[in-house]
Amino acid sequence: MAPRKRPETQKTPEVVVRPKTRRSRSPRELEPEAKKLCVKGPGSSRRFDSGCLWAGLASLQVPPSYTSIVRALHHHKLGKAAWPSLQQGLQQSFVHSLASYRIFQKAAPFDRRATSLAWHPTHPSTLAVGSKGGDIMLWNFGIKDKPTFIKGIGAGGSVTGLKFNPLDTNQFFTSSMEGTTRLQDFKGNTLRVFTSSDTCNIWFCSLDVSARSRMVVTGDNVGHVILLNMDGRELWNLRMHKKKVTHVALNPCCDWLLATASVDQTVKIWDLRQVKGKSSCLHSLLHSHPVNAACFSPDGAQLLTTDQKSELRVYSASQWDCPPSLIPHPHRHFQHLTPIKATWHPRYNLIVVGRYPDPNFKSCTPHELRTIDVFDGSSGKMMYQLYDPESSGIISLNEFNPMGDTLASLMGE
Repeated sequence: MAPRKRPETQKTPEVVVRPKTRRSRSPRELEPEAKKLCVKGPGSSRRFDSGCLWAGLASLQVPPSYTSIVRALHHHKLGKAAWPSLQQGLQQSFVHSLASYRIFQKAAPFDRRATSLAWHPTHPSTLAVGSKGGDIMLWNFGIKDKPTFIKGIGAGGSVTGLKFNPLDTNQFFTSSMEGTTRLQDFKGNTLRVFTSSDTCNIWFCSLDVSARSRMVVTGDNVGHVILLNMDGRELWNLRMHKKKVTHVALNPCCDWLLATASVDQTVKIWDLRQVKGKSSCLHSLLHSHPVNAACFSPDGAQLLTTDQKSELRVYSASQWDCPPSLIPHPHRHFQHLTPIKATWHPRYNLIVVGRYPDPNFKSCTPHELRTIDVFDGSSGKMMYQLYDPESSGIISLNEFNPMGDTLASLMGE
């Protein structure tokens, strides 16, 4: 029986989970099966009202067909192979291993959609997930114990940003529509409030943290960006955009370099040592549509942006003024969907992003699937598509853990 077409504002239906015994097949081969997927209507279980979070573990064995990596390692040891070509060989093997990814575990603990995701920096099987109701789940899927669940305030408490405290990984920072940016522990205790708007008209949409400089940066829905130290002292509070700041990101190698994204269709690059106002940005990168995210690559050499329609961009940090690499990709935005954001793999020059098929997109095909797409960050070429017919919703957020061998994905419907 073909699944009923659901309106965009409808909750994700309950997913029926079956054992995975068949070999991996491509999205094209899975398409007929996806059309026959049986689903239960919404409202049958509070536990499944929110989107499903799933993590897939890959076998890291190098296939025999990629013995060139061994050869490359040998040549590198002899001084005959360049490091970039060795990295490319390792990346190829990783892309090949994506065929072995399976849903390892899934959870749906919220009564509202999931909105944010963060991996623990030192425990590769632990992550935190936030919801539109302000609930937070701390989940170590490597053990059988129940996840830690921190209850939110409900309506108006949406968690918009999550970061573990790099100075004490038993704590985490959150920004929320409640109008605060705060530091909490695993018991749900608030240890410090960094920002508080004291009004329902202003809330905080994103945050980032620097361990080296001991700074916290957060952006709000009217264009302000606030920089604070770890003690909670405000260093400056400036209106840097005309509209909501959707994302803030510090460069992992030069944490004085800040990128801010906004629905005013710009991404701005700032030197935190020279900020004096909205006209003091180093570069303003204009986009054709509002922007959901701007993420620096792990080596800090590239900047990846995700708009609210159909375009990913990759900018070079050495040449901001040069035209970026453009990757056409359907990921349109609507009010009741957690904004889709592309992210980097932590070890390879790969981009991962959820696909939301758009009939108006140039290359759209009939019955196109809601896959997780993996692109080469240098060429923009599609490298692989992950799909499971039993979790066929819109995947808003995808992040690999710090080791790069486990992918957590979040359905933000």
